[in-house]
Amino acid sequence: MNDVKESARPIIIKRIKKKAHDFHGGSWKVAFADFATAMMAFFLLLWLMGNTSEAERDAISGYFNDPAGAANQAGATPSIIGEGGADAAVIELEAPKVVLNDTENSTEDNIELNEKEIASLAEQQELLELERLKDELQELVATSDVFKDFKEQVYIDITPSGLRIQIVDKDKRPMFDSASAELKYYSKTILKGLASVLRQVPNKLSITGHTDATPFTEIDGYGNWELSADRANAARRVLNANGVSESKIARVEGFSSSILFRKEQPYAPINRRIAIIVLKQSAAEEIEDQVLGVK
Repeated sequence: MNDVKESARPIIIKRIKKKAHDFHGGSWKVAFADFATAMMAFFLLLWLMGNTSEAERDAISGYFNDPAGAANQAGATPSIIGEGGADAAVIELEAPKVVLNDTENSTEDNIELNEKEIASLAEQQELLELERLKDELQELVATSDVFKDFKEQVYIDITPSGLRIQIVDKDKRPMFDSASAELKYYSKTILKGLASVLRQVPNKLSITGHTDATPFTEIDGYGNWELSADRANAARRVLNANGVSESKIARVEGFSSSILFRKEQPYAPINRRIAIIVLKQSAAEEIEDQVLGVK
């Protein structure tokens, strides 16, 4: 009886259907990661090969062919780690080449052009510095008590040679006594005031003396040429005594009456003057070349 009941009970079979993608599992991810790592290593190798010299590539190749002997080859750097470890020799990568004017092979014409451009820019900068110095000196003359009574006797301008400062004679106030190279006390005061600025500039100086066209009674051949040169040197001595280095003096000359301030008035007191030029670099070099006879 019990056996009949057991046999009549239904038998239920549950079948679990596998999902289609479960067939692959997660192994593909491992394979893809290995592939990505290999590609990264490959591209890294290509980059290293492209940035090393042939000699460095030979050294690397020699190491992998003979790790024990590569470090002992001539010119190789000894390994820091030693036997059993990787070679820690430093591989120096070539520095990138600097290309001028977007071309690797610059011609001599281009190089010469570049030098001219650099020289032009340097001269422009120098002119700006001279203009600033001009403004500073004009401010000094206009405001300083030192120049209070002598403003009309100081002329400042820019010439092709540089910044020119001219100290001229005035009626009843000459810089020197007639036919003398001895400076008046106030002339020394003017030069001392200028020296306070000129000693701070790096440029070299030119100092020239000038007379008017009044004939000078020569004594033993001493005339306006000698007098103008002696007056220029008298001005130089005052500048030197007040901080202007002797090495900054490029030229001291006397021009007699050959270069008049006012050509239409050759006997006017204003023609008697001392001119100090803060020379541009090119003008200072030209003076040196003339002395040395360089063309």
